[in-house]
Amino acid sequence: MIIRLVSAALVAGFLAAIVATGLQLALTSPLIIAAERYETQAQAPVSPPAPGFASLVVRVHGGHDHGAKDPGVSGGETAPAWQPGPGLPRMAFTALATLVGGVGYALLLGAVLLACGREPTPETGLRFAVAGFLAVALAPALGLPPELPGMDAAPLADRQFWWVMTAVATAMGLYLIAIRRAPISIAGGLVLIVAPHLAGAPETSHAASALPAGYAAQFAARSLGIAFVFWAIIGLAYGWAWALFGRKATAHA
Repeated sequence: MIIRLVSAALVAGFLAAIVATGLQLALTSPLIIAAERYETQAQAPVSPPAPGFASLVVRVHGGHDHGAKDPGVSGGETAPAWQPGPGLPRMAFTALATLVGGVGYALLLGAVLLACGREPTPETGLRFAVAGFLAVALAPALGLPPELPGMDAAPLADRQFWWVMTAVATAMGLYLIAIRRAPISIAGGLVLIVAPHLAGAPETSHAASALPAGYAAQFAARSLGIAFVFWAIIGLAYGWAWALFGRKATAHA
């Protein structure tokens, strides 16, 4: 059972990563490159360096690490964080990170299916994958939309805490509503789903940014669209791979 679970997750994660990486490079990476250009010009108006190829992993909330204050740098300036080189290295790291995320989410999806007593099929896999998208991508994005480089953001620890709280609460709420289905469970599920948003996401300082608002809106919409495709492929591919490895095991027996 465990070997079948892991094998199906590897196949589903690999297929989802291929499609998601292609969509990232075509739809969101150009926006990141443009945003890095604006960010670089804001930091160094004179002769800004050419931006490298942008990296993107399909994630629930965006965020850009501008580096940490390094006391060894003159004037307490921000020391740039390490990142892959432009071109092929950044593409490779993006694809690798997407693959790792895809396999991890596929493992989680398969474990949830079995824990809920559902036979993994493409249909059930897709239904549970849509729930995963709602919990891990859409619900947190209502408070913390995906962010481009140069956009103002709340402290990383605060955003991470709120993201985890929202994802877990939404997942539990969907479970109570869709699986338990008792009136009291449905009421409790609705409370869990709404509670993180009533508490409120971490607020930013709303500082002025040179980045056009249209870029941010396009990036958020495209990121969520890619996340939906990513999850849908995981669900469909996991159900298909589970049946495939089941037939192979039966044939060998």
